[in-house]
Amino acid sequence: MRVSFEYAVIRVVPRVERGEFVNAGVMVFCLSERFLQVKIALDRARLLALWPDADPELIEDHLAAFPRICRGEEDAGPIAAMTVRERFHWLVAPRSTMIQLSPVHSGLCESPETALADLFRRFVAPTERSD
Repeated sequence: MRVSFEYAVIRVVPRVERGEFVNAGVMVFCLSERFLQVKIALDRARLLALWPDADPELIEDHLAAFPRICRGEEDAGPIAAMTVRERFHWLVAPRSTMIQLSPVHSGLCESPETALADLFRRFVAPTERSD
């Protein structure tokens, strides 16, 4: 049986005024399955190509908050204590910081876990480069 889900791509925008970004993760929300998970991988080479002065370690620390909030960890702050739906909508709210999310998209899937893996592979996973 297929279920509806929503997703957003997590983007690192090292210089907000330039509007350039690197996809760094995907978050999937499926209310019927009470599913809210994120998969993250920052491509440091791409980030540094956009902004050589970027601090990848600091950015990865900020990205690490997403899975903790999605899981609702007690020590992840007040947002993590919200319902799954509230956490998702708070996380995807528009912001003009270095870490931003794409518009929310929807789809149908048989498994939110599989949808997350497929979306991650499509939008974030490093591609093979020819040197």
